[in-house]
Amino acid sequence: MRHLIIEEPYCDSALWSRRLAFFAAAVIIIGLASARIGLAPSAVLAVVGSAIMIACLAALCAGAATIAIWQTGRKGVGLLLTGGFLALLILAYPAYLTYQAIRLPSLHDVSTDIDNPPAFSLSAKALAARHGFVPAPVAPQARQAQIDAYPDVQPIVLDLDGDDAYRSVLAAVAAQHWKIVSESPPGGRIGLGHVDAIAHGRVFGFPSDITIRIRPLAGQTLVDVRSVSRIAWHDFGANAQRIMAFADELKSDSDDK
Repeated sequence: MRHLIIEEPYCDSALWSRRLAFFAAAVIIIGLASARIGLAPSAVLAVVGSAIMIACLAALCAGAATIAIWQTGRKGVGLLLTGGFLALLILAYPAYLTYQAIRLPSLHDVSTDIDNPPAFSLSAKALAARHGFVPAPVAPQARQAQIDAYPDVQPIVLDLDGDDAYRSVLAAVAAQHWKIVSESPPGGRIGLGHVDAIAHGRVFGFPSDITIRIRPLAGQTLVDVRSVSRIAWHDFGANAQRIMAFADELKSDSDDK
């Protein structure tokens, strides 16, 4: 006599969890690739936002599958673990940015000199490199928020003359892998040197504009740095971190001279 073996069906929620998680991963890869080839940040963020919503659905399906499998004994534990893990992996970085957005003030323009921030070059070459973007003046309340959030962002004083300081600045810029779009050594009528550069974010590669002012003093040189994100909402602390990393590199290079 034959025994009929009835195989337990898979849990639908577990199936959908994995499907949605893989779909979200594909969408996030498309978003990252689009950012790297120069798609407008607004379009990239729309794609990434869609991936985040899909990943949230995948995580919800994984949660529902956990309950359903526990209650009914249906198959699909491996599916829900795959879908849930991948969904959480996709959501980890957005969760970190959300934490940073809550913890830090909404700034996109940070400077070592809050009273007289370095001005960006308006030369044709610099404007073309920035696609015509010229950072606007920052409101006093935003500067006060910077003081409270980033007290370590301070002017950089080097025990070097202007020319040596200028060379150290160029070396530090190269070490940070920034692209120089305008530069001039100290001297001339106003005696100031400057370097304008563009940096790109590590994840999405969104551009930020940087200007460095070099002011020779008696036996020293004062270096001020300003970093501005083109997405004028929240930099999640990136500009302050960029300036402090540059300051560390600059001081290290100048100490070797």
